Amino acid sequence: MPLPPAYALVATDLDGTLLRRDDTVSPRTRAALGLAAAAGSRHLVVTGRPVPGVRELFAQLGYRGLAVCGQGTQVYDAGAGRMIRAVGLDREAAATALGKIEAQVGQVFAAVDQDGADGRTLTEPGYLMPHPALPAHRALHRDELWAAPVIKVLIRHPELDDDALAAAAHAAVGDLATVTPSGPGTVELQPYGIDKGAGIALAAEHLGLDPATAIAFGDMPNDLPMFRSCGYGVAMANAHPLLRAAADEVTLSHEDDGVAVVLERVFD
Repeated sequence: MPLPPAYALVATDLDGTLLRRDDTVSPRTRAALGLAAAAGSRHLVVTGRPVPGVRELFAQLGYRGLAVCGQGTQVYDAGAGRMIRAVGLDREAAATALGKIEAQVGQVFAAVDQDGADGRTLTEPGYLMPHPALPAHRALHRDELWAAPVIKVLIRHPELDDDALAAAAHAAVGDLATVTPSGPGTVELQPYGIDKGAGIALAAEHLGLDPATAIAFGDMPNDLPMFRSCGYGVAMANAHPLLRAAADEVTLSHEDDGVAVVLERVFD
């Protein structure tokens, strides 16, 4: 397989990609990111988690770079502890979108990520967080989800899988929101036109870099816009079939240092 060129930006998803199941980064992967840094490449975290859901994790990992959070709705400077850019989801449009989805598939269970570096994740009764490490607060009624500005809505269906729910939601909401299957167990609605690709474009502009100079790593369909924006896309072995099909390369799983395997080849 021909080697891709060295890249100025290494963009990595977190869950199922950079992080192992216990939310840690292996010593080998840390060393490989060090190789990239020594070659002059910048590391950019690109995640569906909102800023409040990653700050403690970044502190544990010692990560001080830029991060695209909330499916592209937030660009955050981890080192400075400063929000650089945030795009909110219109709450009236979000409530309308939920109604249209439920008209198609029946009741869904919803949660929201609030806007801001200190925003909370609120869940309505019946919604179960897919990742137990993510902090969440219980709302008593759906109306409480709209009490403060939000960046995105998370939905789950008691019977439909992520792909089926995402397809139905996409058909139902039109241009009210961007529909993103971020799984497992989660489909998200964010501002229309906003995704990880848009977030990378904003972060790269802030760094003075071209997104085409990035090598990107991911595992779920929400990483497809990131692959389209970057110069080279690497799917993990544990990735969703749609992402593996769109990738330039498939590496080992997140448990087997798949990110490190590629970075060692590219930058060593």
